[in-house]
Amino acid sequence: MHHFAVRDGHLHAEDVALATIADAVGTPTYIYSRATLERHWHAMDAALAGVPHTICYSVKACSNLAVLQLLARLGSGFDIVSAGELARVLRAGGDPARTVFSGVGKRDDEIALALRHGLLSLNVESAGELARIEQVAAALGLRAPVSLRVNPDVDAGTHPYIATGLRTSKFGIDIGAALDLYRLAAASKHLRVVGIDSHIGSQILELAPLIEAIDKVLGLVGRLAREGIALHHIDIGGGLGIAYRDEATVTPAELGRHVCERVRGHGLHLIVEPGRMIAGNAGILLTRVVGTKHNGAKAFVIVDAAMNDLIRPALYDAFHALAPVVANSTAPWEVVDVVGPVCESGDFLARDRSLPHLDPGDLVAVFGCGAYGFSMASTYNSRPRAAEVLVDGAAWHVIRRRETVGDLWRGERLL
Repeated sequence: MHHFAVRDGHLHAEDVALATIADAVGTPTYIYSRATLERHWHAMDAALAGVPHTICYSVKACSNLAVLQLLARLGSGFDIVSAGELARVLRAGGDPARTVFSGVGKRDDEIALALRHGLLSLNVESAGELARIEQVAAALGLRAPVSLRVNPDVDAGTHPYIATGLRTSKFGIDIGAALDLYRLAAASKHLRVVGIDSHIGSQILELAPLIEAIDKVLGLVGRLAREGIALHHIDIGGGLGIAYRDEATVTPAELGRHVCERVRGHGLHLIVEPGRMIAGNAGILLTRVVGTKHNGAKAFVIVDAAMNDLIRPALYDAFHALAPVVANSTAPWEVVDVVGPVCESGDFLARDRSLPHLDPGDLVAVFGCGAYGFSMASTYNSRPRAAEVLVDGAAWHVIRRRETVGDLWRGERLL
């Protein structure tokens, strides 16, 4: 569900016409709906009401400070994968004690920063990382709260680039080897075992692999308990998919019904790390048609947004719905590729898409861009990054100004 809808032939974000924002801010621009962000967060919170829980929003999905501030005010925790993301959480008023640190490549300085700020947990990805965390904690005279990220070898049924729970993945510790590492951590005076973590992938559209992974992890929890290693929490990761076109998805309510009962039986605090589920359909990318062309049998609509603004189609061959901002019921429909100005054949937003005829100057909305849209943007081809706008009812706010050409070389110098 989202709050983007057509009224009187004009596409709106909540109560604001998208054309109004385009006229004031220009294009391309990312536009987020506050009502949608809040709706999705509350849906997850309500679904898990049956057990003590913490929602740790995955910062990498959409990391704008205003979005993080909005979620922090709802009581959200956060899932981070870098010192930069931790700095964003802190700047936005997030609580470090409700923040978990994931990722396979934590540097020693990042580990130290996390320990100084009192994060809820460092999700450990390997035996070597566990040893480094112990060393850093010892040097600081602290005990590091650790949770092992176990790899349950479960196929999430998603794109290979975003599948993280298979034995061949770089993520996590083989579940068969985790018990020995837990014993080492429990015996260390510089480590404090607090939990167990699993995350099998992103854009997951079926419940079965999630439940299979959780059941495998809970089996290990039982073995740990029999050895006297008690855990505070189980972190089941995130990964719930959204409907980019007409896919059937797993709802938070469905997840909660199956997970809460299992977790309650072990007396554990539940942590989830949703990102896409909260932010994905809460944002669009607004772009303007620059021109059209035909190249033999192929028709193209050229827009001012490109793969540097939204890389998901080029990277994952991902589908994003597109629609004209101003409806024209008499326009003939055409099959076109919607492409950008970047000098790559992979620079497309849609291929072989049936759309109403578009002319130069027309505005187009690209849906489902709230997650992994701006956060994966670049300045390739020396293209300044887009502006970001947050809509709140009838009001709207620029929450990131459009970059300028001067911003592109900030920090560089001529010799």
